[in-house]
Amino acid sequence: MILPHTSFLRFVVLFIAVFLLCYFGALMITGLAVPGDHYSEFIEKYFNIAAWIRSALISCSKSLLSVFGVATYRADEYILREVNGRGIRLVYSCLGFGVMSFWTAYIMASADTVKHKLLWLPAGLILIFIINVTRISLVLKTANSGRHFPFGWDHHTWFNIIAYIFMLGLIFLHERIASKANRQKAKGKEPPTTDDRPPKRIDGDYDPLLFKNEE
Repeated sequence: MILPHTSFLRFVVLFIAVFLLCYFGALMITGLAVPGDHYSEFIEKYFNIAAWIRSALISCSKSLLSVFGVATYRADEYILREVNGRGIRLVYSCLGFGVMSFWTAYIMASADTVKHKLLWLPAGLILIFIINVTRISLVLKTANSGRHFPFGWDHHTWFNIIAYIFMLGLIFLHERIASKANRQKAKGKEPPTTDDRPPKRIDGDYDPLLFKNEE
């Protein structure tokens, strides 16, 4: 939950801090992994997150399209192309770091147990990845069929809309489950009331007055 054990202000501050750390941290690492003035061979070899995600997206999109009979191949590090057709180029903005940073920030800022966070965080990230794979596959298919996305919006806009709708749904589900768990936990800690104790006996019979007046 957002507010069972912490103030809303603390949640907002932590959310913003984690979001900025994830978003700009990924941007910085990606910049260091690209040959240039600040290039780091160590970062490129061991922490090139953007390249790993790009490779996974291209591979999974290629597999998904093959299920529907669309033959594709990876033209280079960035491009997935349909055989005898057009291709798409996966640049940094296609990888979904903004949405992933949002989900990570929400989970880390929420007042939940570490165990639950370790379950919810990868669940949301996997869902974002699946949406992105679907988006990339649709973009490549529409590009080769001459069709366009509805309302004239580009695929980045549609990806953000659909991803955030799913994120809001996950947040709603997370809040409901966390609230229910906290209520059950609080209920289990309630001390027994006086009426829960058995009445005392006097000469073998229950004395209701003694039971009611007992402190």
